[in-house]
Amino acid sequence: MTGVVLAPACIYRTSRPMPIPARIETDLPFLTELRRDLHAHPELGFEEERTSGIVVRLLDEAGIKVHRGLGGTGVVGTLRVGNGTRTIGLRADMDALAMPEMADRPHKSRFDGKMHACGHDGHTTMLVGAARHLAATRDFSGTVHFIFQPAEEGRGGARKMVEDGLFELFPCDAVYGLHNMPGLAVDEIAVVEGPQLASSDSWRVTFRGTGTHGAKPHLGKDPITAAGTFLTSLQTIVGRVVDPLQPAVVSACSLQAGDPKALNVIPDIVEIGGTARAYSPEVRDQLEEEIGRLANGTAAMFGIAVDCQFERRIPPVVNDSDATARALGAAGAVFAERVRTRFPPSTAGDDFAFFGQNAPGCYVWLGNGPAVDGALHHNTAYDFNDGAIGYGVAFWTTLVERELKAAL
Repeated sequence: MTGVVLAPACIYRTSRPMPIPARIETDLPFLTELRRDLHAHPELGFEEERTSGIVVRLLDEAGIKVHRGLGGTGVVGTLRVGNGTRTIGLRADMDALAMPEMADRPHKSRFDGKMHACGHDGHTTMLVGAARHLAATRDFSGTVHFIFQPAEEGRGGARKMVEDGLFELFPCDAVYGLHNMPGLAVDEIAVVEGPQLASSDSWRVTFRGTGTHGAKPHLGKDPITAAGTFLTSLQTIVGRVVDPLQPAVVSACSLQAGDPKALNVIPDIVEIGGTARAYSPEVRDQLEEEIGRLANGTAAMFGIAVDCQFERRIPPVVNDSDATARALGAAGAVFAERVRTRFPPSTAGDDFAFFGQNAPGCYVWLGNGPAVDGALHHNTAYDFNDGAIGYGVAFWTTLVERELKAAL
């Protein structure tokens, strides 16, 4: 995730957020220690053995029924109270990133080349805290599934959980996700209907020409010149093809051609790769079609061959209207006037989208305080703000208690 420009808006006009419930406040020292322990022991996608083991132990100690193994290291805890028939799912991601932690702090990563640079340590901690609180108070009637997902960071954890039968084993009437957001205060939350995160797809184009001596280009078929033409044309997709009222991104991010030690050789092959982002299925289809059209047209122009691949990785995250209204009710009860109902969507992606394809979903942004020294998500100095833990736990528990309201 990256930082965004905030759009000021709120809906609730009471003066300040509610106090954190005493039971949650009492648990905060434990939860803070847990968060820092997880931060110090980051695990990459599908490798979250220690993290998931801690989650299982804490859920089991709270008396919550636990299912392991969905998506490899995924965990689902189920808590049923009363005779309510509605079921909701709450999701937290657990994985870290393959990057070094450069900031010096007591809970710095102990593993070279791995760090929690997106706050998933905090997400896991807050959902554990909510599960502990709800299991102790049991002030609701219905079923809640606590979904601890592996491998959100580009490795397909949500899709794997779905393929392993998540929603067949644990059907949900609604599913909710939460992500921390630097730049929002810890006592702020953004809950917005509609697109939140873009689709995240990869594309690869390989031009195959005929290599030759650099001094005799007429004897070959130059894929480098073709690649240059293609890269220039690529920028017309967003600027001249996609509706200007429909956001989209097409970026070339990798280019492999020739050998820097052989500067008199025109190569046979040029490989180009990049990303494509959109907020709607229609524009997503359009990007795939146009990248392929330009690649094939360029190859025809230069008389060379081309291979074009478009990999659909993650759909867009689009908040359902009913689920968003329910999340807004809980947010207003906790954050009062500090609820933002207008907030720009991000061109980053999150595979929570696969959950939202299987149940009405809502994905909210929880404030993580100022970006200290510019350390936003995926920065080597980033750290989750422990001041947000209590607010995140309070939001989750209030959402459950309001949506699965116990009979009086």
